[in-house]
Amino acid sequence: MKEKQILRFGLPKGSLQDATIEKMGKAGFNISVSSRSYIPYVDDEELEIRLIRAQEISRYVEHGYLDCGITGHDWVQENGSNVHEVGEFLFSKATRQAARWVLCVPEDSPVKSVKDLNGKRIATEVVNLTKKYLRKNGVKAEVEFSWGATEVKAHELVDAIVEITETGSSLRANKLRIVDTLLTSTPRLIANHTAWKNKWKREKIEIMALLLKGALEAEAKVGLKMNIEQKHLKALLGSLPALRRPTISNLSQEGWVAVETIIDEHVVRELIPRLKAAGAEGIIEYPLNKVVY
Repeated sequence: MKEKQILRFGLPKGSLQDATIEKMGKAGFNISVSSRSYIPYVDDEELEIRLIRAQEISRYVEHGYLDCGITGHDWVQENGSNVHEVGEFLFSKATRQAARWVLCVPEDSPVKSVKDLNGKRIATEVVNLTKKYLRKNGVKAEVEFSWGATEVKAHELVDAIVEITETGSSLRANKLRIVDTLLTSTPRLIANHTAWKNKWKREKIEIMALLLKGALEAEAKVGLKMNIEQKHLKALLGSLPALRRPTISNLSQEGWVAVETIIDEHVVRELIPRLKAAGAEGIIEYPLNKVVY
């Protein structure tokens, strides 16, 4: 009897967990997490999911406990993990910004650049990234690991911190000033090198990557359908570059066509009145599950 093929897939436990499971669901892999088990259920018999802290996933992928996993580019760099990067996945092109690890000091600190931190103390969760950054800039400073509440330490316990931020609002609220950016990070799908050389596992990983990318592409886009008289079609297409590759089909009503296209959601509110003014009728906007190019 042929042994069943299994792909072990690591998903980030913690702050990214819900977003990742939601995106996997849109990609077609329905995952449910039980409080009684650390192994989530997934409706794919060829997949075994493990929930592991994002900080650790790249190490487990590198050492082969996991065949592949989703984690931040920052943790791959922090761990110095030798893994194959399959793809980058921005979880929401409409709203989510890339995370940045930044060097911060209190607003009233005399520190203007990293050079001013010679002989000083820095607290951070990314000790290796910070040490590498200091070496690159020729600065000798003490770097200590921070277990949390790093922003508070900047005012009393250390001279500077290296902390993660997306918008910078939390840093401003804590009266901190950004001195420099060490690294910009986005979620990545990574694979173990041995797993990537395995034909079946590689194909399985590539299919998941394709579906996940399609689901993410669809998040910031919508579909539009409309009917328009043939005589107005050329003018409509000429004035609306967003519709440069629509699907056009004839209607049963003589002289009319149906136009269908995919566009960025954020332009719809300006586009629909222009479509109406150009002679379009029966305009329908609909959400998308996946867009695969």
